[in-house]
Amino acid sequence: MTNDVHAAGAEAPAAWPIRLEDASVTYPNGTTALKNVSLTIEPGEIVSIVGLSGSGKSTLIRTINGLVPVTSGTIDVGPYEVSSLKGRGMRELRSSIGMIFQAFNLAERVDVYRNTLVGRFAGQSPLRSFFGIASAEDRRIALEALDSVGMLEKVWTRAGSLSGGQKQRVAIARALSQDPRVMLADEPVASLDPPTAHSVMNELVRLNSERGLTVLVNLHLMDLAREYTTRMIGLRAGEVVYDGPASSAKDADFEQIYGRRIQPQDRLETT
Repeated sequence: MTNDVHAAGAEAPAAWPIRLEDASVTYPNGTTALKNVSLTIEPGEIVSIVGLSGSGKSTLIRTINGLVPVTSGTIDVGPYEVSSLKGRGMRELRSSIGMIFQAFNLAERVDVYRNTLVGRFAGQSPLRSFFGIASAEDRRIALEALDSVGMLEKVWTRAGSLSGGQKQRVAIARALSQDPRVMLADEPVASLDPPTAHSVMNELVRLNSERGLTVLVNLHLMDLAREYTTRMIGLRAGEVVYDGPASSAKDADFEQIYGRRIQPQDRLETT
């Protein structure tokens, strides 16, 4: 089987831009998680969102696929204005945005194949999703997505028996099976050992390069942001305090983002 999901004929969908204009989020308890954030992410960029816990990273990334609604301002993803969507429109948006979570979000008792196939039902009718009715094309794409991340040999393995790195690769395959225009990764390496974390980050870089996907990845580790992403956006208390090249970000830039001196846990190799 080919190592390229799209080599069988279909071209990868064109990546989408992301634009936030004065986007703010205040939760019902009064906590302001984002404050007047304005950003433009160009199609095909690979961007790290860096900040400590509570800085607004997860809120920011979840506004992009509508999991967290903005309180004010606007967010445009490709042809969609996110805050105006509901029902079918929101399903259509989410079907084109892959999402990778820190906790993997796999069905532990279900095999790798069925976990991956879930991505094919994103944006489908609730009835079709409920019954899990997969076409031959759905099955082909799911299997090729697994092949592309090196997990095809585990296709019938129960997800709960996999290592953390293997689970994250299945999660990436699930997101890939959507044929996404944008890939969001929310702290995808936080629970992984250093070699596995580097492997997962390399996988995201490869997908960005080979497919031209727009990739946003939340990180708190400065060395990973520098090594694997081309642009870094630093958040502190819900506000953008850095936006520039990742590779040339200095320790002082990270200290500005963190609001404190750099500590050993801010680097992967010393955590």
